[in-house]
Amino acid sequence: MFNNTGWNRLRYNLYAPAYDLVAERAFREARRRAVEQVIWRPGMRALLVGAGTGLDLPFLPRDVELHASDLSPAMVRRLEHRAEALGMDVQARVMDAECLDYPDDYFDVVVMHLILAVMPDPAQGLAEARRVLKGDGQLCVMDKFQTDDHPSGAGRRALNALTSAIATDITRQARPLLEAQGFIIEQDTPVMMGSLIRALLARPG
Repeated sequence: MFNNTGWNRLRYNLYAPAYDLVAERAFREARRRAVEQVIWRPGMRALLVGAGTGLDLPFLPRDVELHASDLSPAMVRRLEHRAEALGMDVQARVMDAECLDYPDDYFDVVVMHLILAVMPDPAQGLAEARRVLKGDGQLCVMDKFQTDDHPSGAGRRALNALTSAIATDITRQARPLLEAQGFIIEQDTPVMMGSLIRALLARPG
């Protein structure tokens, strides 16, 4: 399988200089709507997993403790520059989303935007998110998902061999993924391109 951790680190290091040109305006409203579903309180500790260049930062409250991780060192450097420009204190680290270097029950909120459709093993990524979330924590997801009603057909799976290598997996289903890892979905909102891109808010079951 071409979609693996080493390849993703390499390609996102290469994408980093141009990433904002593609992703900033295109997903701005979807990011905002996804973050607004979270019930924020001052003093919360939040983690952005697969945070990229930090495009979520402008939509986050200033009175929470922010942590951010990404597989790509080039992305993390750009995130740090964005946080500095915004006057935000963000603890950013290079880290694999499938093996988070944080304690159990550590975060009040975990944000996973545009990463579940990219990582090689999204189930493992969600298992890690659940591990580091407190029992009453919130998982904020925004990504590209196919319908939950039925799995992909042969044509979509064939096309996915290409799209997953250069951009994103187009066969993943939100509810089966989250529910299999013990999450209870509280909100599921289409935010872009009909119902292709959805924002979900979930809690550990």
